[in-house]
Amino acid sequence: MTLTAPPDTAAPAPKTNATLASRTPAGAPDALRPGSGARVLPARPEPLAFHPAQTALVVVDMQNAYASLGGYVDTAGFDISGAQGVIAHIARAAEAARAAGILVVFLQNGWDAGYAEAGGPGSPNWHKSNALKTMRRRPELQGRFLAKGGWDYQMVDALQPQAGDIVVPKPRYSGFFNSALDSTLRARGIRNLVFTGIATNVCVESTLRDAFHLEYFAAMLEDATHELGGPAIQAAAVYNVETFFGWVATVEDFCRATRADDADDPAAQARLFDTPATLAAA
Repeated sequence: MTLTAPPDTAAPAPKTNATLASRTPAGAPDALRPGSGARVLPARPEPLAFHPAQTALVVVDMQNAYASLGGYVDTAGFDISGAQGVIAHIARAAEAARAAGILVVFLQNGWDAGYAEAGGPGSPNWHKSNALKTMRRRPELQGRFLAKGGWDYQMVDALQPQAGDIVVPKPRYSGFFNSALDSTLRARGIRNLVFTGIATNVCVESTLRDAFHLEYFAAMLEDATHELGGPAIQAAAVYNVETFFGWVATVEDFCRATRADDADDPAAQARLFDTPATLAAA
């Protein structure tokens, strides 16, 4: 006997592709425990509770290659006109993170001077990396892009790592692939990652997706990231993150959430983030 569901006579609801939102905070269990003193980030699609000591601000690939005129991305024909504004926003987020005792981790993409780490013709990276393709098409640029020790590989002047920050080199889009990032974070008890950097739809999103699969609670500060491909690409990456892989907030949200004078005051948390006081205290 085959069982079938009864026919649904109600009119079908319109398909809106809307992200399911809530005012109830998400987060690691210890951050949601009443009286834990956790901060609350007013993110989408729901607030995210976190402890600063278990959180890292991740600055993705803020190198001359991606954010400076004459770098690889600019030379390859991508628009980096919005990068300067992003640099200022990241600097503000990093300052707030350090003041709150949040670890700041810089990811730095590139390879050895001979490009052996890039993989060679047997690697998809060799075929898809726009830096490598640009150098093959313009032989006079060979050795210029993303080679360790070169100007292109260096962090932009306005975002130099400071004492206490950690720099993690990476050879691919995801900061977790063939790097020490995961072990570096786990050794310090990190459960929450707040992402900034370039490019939203490539290295930021690739690393954030891997963070989700590795059981990190990952948020992205949308005004501290910059896409490669245009505004529609940024919007698509933001939608992917907040709907499927993590949470999305702004630099202002993050800075407010890290202020120590609001950390242990549920009423202040409720006023700041428009969440019920009992939840803001969780």
